[in-house]
Amino acid sequence: MKLSLVKQLLTLLFIFTSFNLLAQDTLTKIDVNAGAKLANLTFSEKELEMMLPDLKENILDFRKMHSLNLENSVGMSIAQRLTVPTEKQEKIKWKYNKKISMPVDKNEIAFYSIQQLGSLLRNKSMTSVELTTFFIERIKKYADTLQCVVSLTESIALEQAAKADEELKKGIDRGPLHGIPYGLKDLFAVKNTNTTWGAQPYKDQKIDQDAFVYTRLKEAGGVLVAKFSLGALAMGDYWFAGRTKNPWNTTLGSSGSSAGSASATVAGLVPFAIGTETHGSIISPSHTCGATGLRPTFGSTSRSGAMTLSWSLDKVGPICRSAEDAATVFSFIHGTDGKDESAVNRTFNLSNKSGIKNLRIGYAKNNFERLDSNSQEWGVIKAFREQGIEVQPMYLPDTDVYKFDIIGLVIGAEAAAAFDEFTRVGLDDQMTRQTRNDWPNYFRVSRMIPAVEYVNANRHRSVLMQKMNQAMQEYDVIITPSFGNRQLAITNLTGHPALCMPIGFTKQGTPNSITLLANLFREEELVTVGSFFQKITDHDEKHPDRFKQ
Repeated sequence: MKLSLVKQLLTLLFIFTSFNLLAQDTLTKIDVNAGAKLANLTFSEKELEMMLPDLKENILDFRKMHSLNLENSVGMSIAQRLTVPTEKQEKIKWKYNKKISMPVDKNEIAFYSIQQLGSLLRNKSMTSVELTTFFIERIKKYADTLQCVVSLTESIALEQAAKADEELKKGIDRGPLHGIPYGLKDLFAVKNTNTTWGAQPYKDQKIDQDAFVYTRLKEAGGVLVAKFSLGALAMGDYWFAGRTKNPWNTTLGSSGSSAGSASATVAGLVPFAIGTETHGSIISPSHTCGATGLRPTFGSTSRSGAMTLSWSLDKVGPICRSAEDAATVFSFIHGTDGKDESAVNRTFNLSNKSGIKNLRIGYAKNNFERLDSNSQEWGVIKAFREQGIEVQPMYLPDTDVYKFDIIGLVIGAEAAAAFDEFTRVGLDDQMTRQTRNDWPNYFRVSRMIPAVEYVNANRHRSVLMQKMNQAMQEYDVIITPSFGNRQLAITNLTGHPALCMPIGFTKQGTPNSITLLANLFREEELVTVGSFFQKITDHDEKHPDRFKQ
C-alpha cells in the first residue's frame, strides 16, 4: 500500500509539472486527492466534487499558456514597482462658495458635493457636528434598507467633528475634507473598532492598527461615520449579515466588493467613501449603483492596515458622486508610509493642466464595435465631439495578447497564499456562502496551481504591460465601455488608472457607465476629462428618489 501511494504521488508530481500529459476530461477526484496530499491538505468528498470543474478549466488555461512562446528574457511582473514621474508636488488652491447657504429642504445636502459642504462649514451655515449628526441619522434610517453598514462609528465621528469645529473656529483649515463625514470599506483597520472583512470568521476581529488611508483622512480633518459592507473577503456583495442593495432598485444587489461604499454614497448616506479594487471592486459597484469611482494607478496609495487579497493587484481609491470629489479625496490619500513595498510617493497636480483641449483623447474602437451606434456609450463620444473635442479611434490590447485567464491564475495563487491558514485550519467552513463561485472553493482550487504556471502567467503579464503602455503612449485619456472585452482584467493587471462615471440608465432602470483610462500615475488627466464630461451632462446629478427624504 505504501509503495503504491508513493508511486501515485510521484506520478502526480510529474503530471503537475508537465500538464501536457493530463487530459482535461480524465481528471478525477482521486487525482485531486492525491495532489492535495502533496500540499498536506485534505478535502472532503463534497469539496472535491465542487473543485473538479474549476480544476479542469485551469488545465485548459495551462494548455493555452503552453501554446504561447515566451523568450527566456521575459521577466515576471509580480514586483509591480512602477516608475514614478519626477515632478514637484504643487500646492492645490481650494476654492469655496462664499454665497452658498442652507437649502430650504435640508435633505438636499445629502447630495451636496464636498466643495458645497465645505463652503457651508466655512460660511458658518452649519457646524461639522451638525453635518455629522445629519449623516448619522440618515445612516440609521437607511442602513437596514441597503444592508450597507457593518458598524456605525458614532462616538469616533462626533469626537472628530467637534475637533474640526474647534480648529476651524481657530482658523486652522486642513483643506476641503476638514469636518466632512465619510465611510471606509470594512477591510481597513481602525483601532478600537471591529474590522470584519465582511466574513463570518472575522466578524469580531479587532486589529490594533490604523490603516494608512484612515490616518491620511484623519490628518485631513475627515470624520469617520461608518465602516461599510464588502462582499465576504472582498468578493461580490454578499457579506455575513446579508446582501448589500442597489439604491436604484433594492431588489437587486450593489455588486462589489466595495459594495457598501458605493451603495451608501449614491444613496446620500455619506458624501464619499473609500473602496479597494483587485479585479473590478471599485469599477463594478460604481457602474451598478451609479457612482463615480476612481481606481488609481497600482502603488499610488499605501495599503498598510488593509486586508490583503492580492499583493500585485490590490489598489485603494475613492467612490464619490463626481470626478471633482474623487480628485479632492485622492489628493489627500495618495502616497505611502513605507509599510507597503509596492506603494510610492508621487505627485497629483491638478493645477498644472491648462484644460481638456490640450489633452490627446482616444476611444477604444475595438471595445465599441460590438455596441449599437445609438448606445449610451457612443453618446459619450458624440457629447465630446459636439463640444469641439477631438476624439480619435485607437486599439486597446485584448484577446490578441490576453489568450488565457491570466488574472484568474494570479488572483487565485496570491489569494490562496494570503489565506493559507484560513484553508488549512478549516475557517473556510465557517463562511456563510459555500457555492462553487465563492472563496472557499476558489482557495481550494487555487492550491492546485503549480508554481511554474503562476510564474509564467506573470511573465505573460509582463508582455501585456508592454503592449498596454505602447497603446497608451500616444494618448492622455482613452474612453472605453466599462466592461468592453477584457479591458477591466487587462488594466487591473497592468496597473493603469481608471475613472468610472454614470452615463444614464438601462431599459431596466439601473445605471449604466463609461470608463476613462490614463497612463500610469496620470490621474490628473482622468479627472480633468471626467469633470468636463460631467459639466456638459447631468448624469451625475441624478439621485434615487427613495433616498431624497
